[in-house]
Amino acid sequence: MKIRTATLDDIPEMAELLHELFAIENDFTPDFATQARGLTLLIDRAAAEIFVAEINGKVIGMCTVQIHVSTAKGCEVGTVEDLVIDIDHRDKGVGSSLLRKVEEWAVERGLARLQLEADRDNHPALGFYRRQGWHVTNLIGWMKHL
Repeated sequence: MKIRTATLDDIPEMAELLHELFAIENDFTPDFATQARGLTLLIDRAAAEIFVAEINGKVIGMCTVQIHVSTAKGCEVGTVEDLVIDIDHRDKGVGSSLLRKVEEWAVERGLARLQLEADRDNHPALGFYRRQGWHVTNLIGWMKHL
C-alpha cells in the first residue's frame, strides 16, 4: 500500500469513496458532481491536503485535512474530514496509515491540534478514533445551510 498526495486524476475514485461515506451519514447527501467540485477546491487550496491510499494503482482510501486559526490556541490548527476506506479494505491498517500521514503533515506545519467530527451513529468509526488516541470533547457540532 502506498500513501500519497491526491491529484486531480484521483477525483473520480475519491468521489466514489465519498459516496460510500455520505450514504451512511444522515447530514449529507451523496452527489458525484458536488463531491468532485469540493475535491477540486481542496486540491487547489494551499491550506489543505488530501491523502490517498492506493494498492496496485487503485485508490482504496482517502483523508482530507484543512488548516484554520484557533483563537483558543492562538495559532493554526487542522480539521480532519472525509476519512473513508473502501469497504473491502477496512480493518487492514489503511485508516491508521492515513491518519498517521495527516498527523505528520500537521506536525511539519506546526499545527497545535487536529480535530474532527464523526457521525454519532457510526460506531465502528468512533471506536477506530478512540483506538487511534483521539478523545471526545464536550463540543456539539452544529450546522446551518446557507
